[in-house]
Amino acid sequence: MKLFSYNKISDTPQAAVASASQHPNAHYIGGGTNIIDLMKNMVMIPDSLIDVSELGDPGIRSTSSGGIIIGAAAKNSYVANHRTVRDKYPVLARALLSGASPQLRNMASTAGNALQRTRCFYFYDTASACNKREPGSGCDAMHGYNRMHAILGTSDQCIATHPSDMCVAMSCLDAIIHTVGKAGERKIPFIDFHKLPEKTPHIENALQENELITAIELPAPLFTDSSCYLKIRDRASYAFALVSVAAGLDLSGGQIRNARLALGGVATKPWRAVEAEEILKGKNISQDVFAAAAESALKQAKTFEHNAFKVELAKKAIIRALAIASRSRQS
Repeated sequence: MKLFSYNKISDTPQAAVASASQHPNAHYIGGGTNIIDLMKNMVMIPDSLIDVSELGDPGIRSTSSGGIIIGAAAKNSYVANHRTVRDKYPVLARALLSGASPQLRNMASTAGNALQRTRCFYFYDTASACNKREPGSGCDAMHGYNRMHAILGTSDQCIATHPSDMCVAMSCLDAIIHTVGKAGERKIPFIDFHKLPEKTPHIENALQENELITAIELPAPLFTDSSCYLKIRDRASYAFALVSVAAGLDLSGGQIRNARLALGGVATKPWRAVEAEEILKGKNISQDVFAAAAESALKQAKTFEHNAFKVELAKKAIIRALAIASRSRQS
């Protein structure tokens, strides 16, 4: 690991932004569950770390509109077990508890999870070509072992999947990211926060230089009693998703008034299946309707040598998740 300077900020987000601006090639660090691994593997080589782990509100507070604001420093375990999250946003609680291990959840922060980088083994292997790590070097995953890789949102530059469970649920819940930067404060819809790789896979999110996440806001719950987070993986714990589905249905009797559907494990960013949501709206609950939504969600899938199985797996997972959401509350 390369030598670096370290500066802990504990007063204001603006002070952290100012500190980062004064140090070339600076990176923020919260729980450190991702960035430390990247530094050890020489994937990220910062000259300076700005510790923001004790900055801002590490808790959860209610908003006047019926939603909640989760502090950037709030730990994943705290959020997952918070009574308001469990009661009003169970899809988020389930997603968080599906990720990593208890030890990591006790350290990982909400903002850090949103900024989590891919676990593509070619990205982590500095001997491999990776456009995300080194723009213009190529992508060894394209013709390598790509069983875990993306089938949605890919480009000829990158097929790495986004790894976060939390982010899939946040996308489903129409979350909003609060930030502060040199230009002041702003709010970014979660669905727009993560970028598709296109020609610039190294640009992974909408943050500007030295901009800092301060909180994530969830609007008033739309489908508390009818949601599901389903994760399909190779083993029962501490494994990244082959396919995951966050589903929420706003129901009136047997009719779907509104719907939210997001996918993980299959795309280069947390994937909102907007067209599939439109298919569900106004329809009566049925297996055929769920199947039509699943077909729509995967119609743009592009497969590679080892991951074609994800198409049918994702369709079946969507149908199952929607069926669960339509009949029972997830606690």
